[in-house]
Amino acid sequence: MTRSNSSGGAIPGTNLGSAPRGGSGSNGPERLAAVIGDRHWFEFLRPTLDAASIMASLVLVKTVARGYVDDASLAMGLIAVIVFYLVGHLSGLHRQHRGRVTDDEVISILVTWVLTVLVLALTAFATRYGQYFARSVMLGWILVCPSMIALSRMCLRIVQLALFRRGLYVRTVAIAGMNPLGMQIRQNLEDQPDLGFQFAGFYDDRCTERLQETLPGIDPDARLGDLSELVSASRSGDIETVLVTLPMRAEERIAKLLDQLSDSTVSVYIVPDFFVFDLLHSRWTQFGGLPAVSVFENPLFGIDGASKRIADLTLSVCGLFIVSVPMICIAAAVKLTSPGPVFFRQRRYGLDGQVIRVWKFRSMRVCDDGAVVRQATANDSRVTKLGSILRKTSLDELPQLFNVIEGTMSLVGPRPHASAHNEQYRNLIPGYMLRHKVKPGITGLAQVNGCRGETETIDKMKRRVEFDHQYIRSWSLWLDCRILFKTLGVAWKQPEAY
Repeated sequence: MTRSNSSGGAIPGTNLGSAPRGGSGSNGPERLAAVIGDRHWFEFLRPTLDAASIMASLVLVKTVARGYVDDASLAMGLIAVIVFYLVGHLSGLHRQHRGRVTDDEVISILVTWVLTVLVLALTAFATRYGQYFARSVMLGWILVCPSMIALSRMCLRIVQLALFRRGLYVRTVAIAGMNPLGMQIRQNLEDQPDLGFQFAGFYDDRCTERLQETLPGIDPDARLGDLSELVSASRSGDIETVLVTLPMRAEERIAKLLDQLSDSTVSVYIVPDFFVFDLLHSRWTQFGGLPAVSVFENPLFGIDGASKRIADLTLSVCGLFIVSVPMICIAAAVKLTSPGPVFFRQRRYGLDGQVIRVWKFRSMRVCDDGAVVRQATANDSRVTKLGSILRKTSLDELPQLFNVIEGTMSLVGPRPHASAHNEQYRNLIPGYMLRHKVKPGITGLAQVNGCRGETETIDKMKRRVEFDHQYIRSWSLWLDCRILFKTLGVAWKQPEAY
């Protein structure tokens, strides 16, 4: 939306990351590929390397600092190994390593290690065990250990990839169902060689002519045979993994195929065709013991939500301390230069569509907050002279730090729009309200990619919503940090702000 007292302000910028994707149809298949790749023995080696890195880093630091390693140090190291392993399950460090982005894994290592250190510190304080360790030793260990863990995991990845490229420890996988979903799965497997899969081919009961009618330009050699031939290949051991991508409406064919494959030792995975939908944030869960997959969901569960909230509180309190004097000066200037209140509070939609009141320094002569709210335009007569400066520098957004502290907003997230604009665009843009599955932010991925200013066309708003959806799908603390740093770099270059 535009930057006005009547709409969601934003801090603009230029490109950060990739352009928004229109959908996430490949999101589910990518995650499935990573999950089924976790079955290799490498995944059992990874926590072993973590434990070895924790112990080795402690021994190294202790030896360099004191020249010896005592029993107290070994006991502390063993406790750290246990705590790190348990915390890693909560933080997601031990889930879906294969096909995972290196930056995300490094962030997970750091988060897990910080939480481990906090647990160790509380334990040492409660038991007075910390008196056996010098501060220099503990500080050195805290700094060296995560680097050693990350290095060991990087080396393991290199070894894995080298073995896979030589055809060692790879698993032969076939796809039952030659359709767009199956083609996407195949592409994902080929794009991620570190998953350790060797694609054998497709099996489908339709003849080549029928397949070419539904999939123009298809490679006929990709189809190895029909489903009965797939069963034979599985029983003979030529196929180790089968991915069933038949449509959900083909229930009888799927049930028959599973019954036949049960007479083999092949691993079977069903890939539901709802992965072709626009998934906002998919994850597996259970309802009364029955498995289910989310289609539209908030990504901030458990440790992820807690870590984002802690970061918001810490940075917001520090930010208020830094900008308190400028905010007092701005408040006085607003009061002295135009009649009306210093602050403007407007109703907007927050998390899950709940109405919140967003704080801003008043930059207009009016405070629109009704059923009809007019966006700010270039040379808008409602904007005061001081307000024009505040809006171009985004200083009018500073009071939203109070929203972050009270928990109704986040530092990074989709920008909140005026309630009137929400009601307008939710009827024009499919999936518009899904941007409210997370807390709104002072800045966001859309804003640092140049989506700012008046949305005089529906396409401009659609592009903004696409970036918001992309942010929710790919959220991480690292992404939040990138957006914040990008915001600081472009806050003063805002030609679209008026």
